[in-house]
Amino acid sequence: MGFCEKLLHIIVAGVLIMLAMVAAATAATMAKPGCPNRCGDVEIPYPYGLTKGCYLNKTFKITCNDSEIPKIGRVVVTEISIKTHELHVLNNVAQECYNSLGQLLRNKGPLFWAGRFTISNSKNKFIALGCDTIAYLRGSQNNDTYWTGCASLCTSLRNVVNGSCSGVGCCEVGFPDGLKDIKLEVNSFYQHVNVSDFNPCGYAFVVADGKFNFSADYLLDLPNDKLPVVLDWTVGNLTCEVARKEPEFACKKNSECLNPQNRQGYRCQCKQGYQGNPYLDDAHGGCKDIDECIDPTLNNCKTKSCFNIEGNYTCSCPKGYHGDGRKDGQDCAADPAPVAKIPIVIGVSFVAVLVGSSWLYIVYKKRKLMKLRESFFRKNGGLILKQKLIKQQGSKETAKIFTVEELKKATNNYAESRIIGEGGFGTVYKGFLPDKRIVAIKKSKTVNQNQIDQFVNEVVLLSQIDHRNIVKLLGCCLETQVPLLVYEFVPKGTLFNYINHESSASTIQWETRLRIAAETANALSYLHFADSTPIIHRDVKSSNILLDDDFTAKVSDFGISRLVPRDQKELATAVQGTLGYLDPEYLQTNQLTEKSDVYSFGVVLVELLTGEDVLSFNRSEKDRSLAMYFLSSLKDDRLFEILENRIVEGGNKEQINEVVKLAKRCLSVKGDERPTMKELATELEGIRKTETHSWVNAQSNLEEAEHLLGETSHAYDYSERSSSIVGYDSINDQVTLAWGDGR
Repeated sequence: MGFCEKLLHIIVAGVLIMLAMVAAATAATMAKPGCPNRCGDVEIPYPYGLTKGCYLNKTFKITCNDSEIPKIGRVVVTEISIKTHELHVLNNVAQECYNSLGQLLRNKGPLFWAGRFTISNSKNKFIALGCDTIAYLRGSQNNDTYWTGCASLCTSLRNVVNGSCSGVGCCEVGFPDGLKDIKLEVNSFYQHVNVSDFNPCGYAFVVADGKFNFSADYLLDLPNDKLPVVLDWTVGNLTCEVARKEPEFACKKNSECLNPQNRQGYRCQCKQGYQGNPYLDDAHGGCKDIDECIDPTLNNCKTKSCFNIEGNYTCSCPKGYHGDGRKDGQDCAADPAPVAKIPIVIGVSFVAVLVGSSWLYIVYKKRKLMKLRESFFRKNGGLILKQKLIKQQGSKETAKIFTVEELKKATNNYAESRIIGEGGFGTVYKGFLPDKRIVAIKKSKTVNQNQIDQFVNEVVLLSQIDHRNIVKLLGCCLETQVPLLVYEFVPKGTLFNYINHESSASTIQWETRLRIAAETANALSYLHFADSTPIIHRDVKSSNILLDDDFTAKVSDFGISRLVPRDQKELATAVQGTLGYLDPEYLQTNQLTEKSDVYSFGVVLVELLTGEDVLSFNRSEKDRSLAMYFLSSLKDDRLFEILENRIVEGGNKEQINEVVKLAKRCLSVKGDERPTMKELATELEGIRKTETHSWVNAQSNLEEAEHLLGETSHAYDYSERSSSIVGYDSINDQVTLAWGDGR
């Protein structure tokens, strides 16, 4: 065969491959026969449709107005995919604007009712913009209410960085899988009075990954009031096993049915060896056979002849050769002949070259991976940490530097079944080390490369902490882009789960709650008054207090903790922490002190006393914060209405009153008026030793509380700084997608 003939064969094969790809793409977006398949620039594939008879059911009805803008319900649709089962739509932006005098000009908190659709957590993120902004996202997850939020405060544009949504002018958080109907809300701390010249408004929105790039100009004016969001969709609300028995089963010939995780309903996809629209009959654009012989990358015939069969292909040897014709069989060999040695030598040489080049490629990839890990190790301060740990050897127990392979093996390659916790700063996995120890491995999301020295110092310091009420840091791995931290495993989970779940809360009686409070205070006191360098935890909350088998408290998660030099009483930092636990004085001044931990601990004490959520949309606006709810209840003689029934019925009267007083002192708006953690630890231990008296009756309860209610507290009032909340309703099944502006 001449060179020109070979070239012609290659060109023809390329054209055939391109035609096959175009045909497959056309089939994958095909509408029902006789139905329009486009509205404006958007293709409308079945099961979606524009007119009656062109869509599967009302869930998939698309309206197309005179301006050719496709909508589902009242929501604009920009793309529909039957391959990924995604729906790309536009969603409203929540906003709150003030003039320079702090007077409210505009407030909009949109509702987004997703109906049978689900908001993709892997393709979207929640973002808040502003230099005087606190934003909330509230949604429905498995019929339970879920909320999250983030806050952003800055006094100038000096530290605002274009393209970076790291917390200064712009903050972002993820949200869990399975989220449906959502409500967005934007509030302000100071009505933008101090920043009105460059930031009169606060904004909040859910947006598709890669579809929003932050700019400092947006603080003055966000140009778009709608941004793209990715939704997941399924058919109906039945599983594949049940739906197959129904006459309206949507999966057609040559397709298979899938049950998506954490979703109601099912999805259809073409079987292997077929391409097209799995929701259509094969005669009208459905799943049709792929000719694997056209594209050499789709078959494994090599020297054999390829023959396409329905849903697959087969191989056979050409004339003059013998061998197994199956695709997984032996290569073809020439029939015995005087010149048989020549092709054999050529074949062996080809195999040798192939094996050799494959081996060289594997070696190259391994070396490249090793160099990448070495690069991460150096960037993450591995060399500095090694030197520090060598100096520490012999004095105290030091942290171990784990390899990537050790932690992969410990977590079964970070299997989903090993996940024991997820939060804004990362994911925690359960791991098993070769020495039979069970550990918790934290995989953080980000690390600040400018603070590597501080990170190294904290690893060394935290690894030396040996306190029975603090989770032990065993070591870290620095061979990944973001360092992994290895902690001792604490089996019973978080205090938050035991307080907030009815079935678990009953297992923690008052005596145990009081002991947990005392142990936590003791741990924080140890950190604040450490011999070497004091540590401010900075994120004290019930979900960061773990419980072992004996319900012994262990303080955990030092991801945003700060070391405080002995000659400094406070640190100027960007505000970080968890809404509902944040110290109001820290929010106002950006000055972090040990008293910030005291305020957060006070909120934990109130959680132990009341069993209430730290932030709740079910309470009135002024009482949405648990701290404000507690203090206003004291002021209005309603203390015993909010105490948890188990405590009132079975707790020690004197002890509870003393803890209430301690909580009130911790929640003082001025840090100087709060006790130190050392004082709290001492007082809580003293309270535990008080003589036990039973709760007498309701009248004596009120009399006992009178002296607590006589004092006036002036805690920071979040409600005075926030806009009104609109009621949150569930969606009617007949309405597929809808939103409201919340006004």
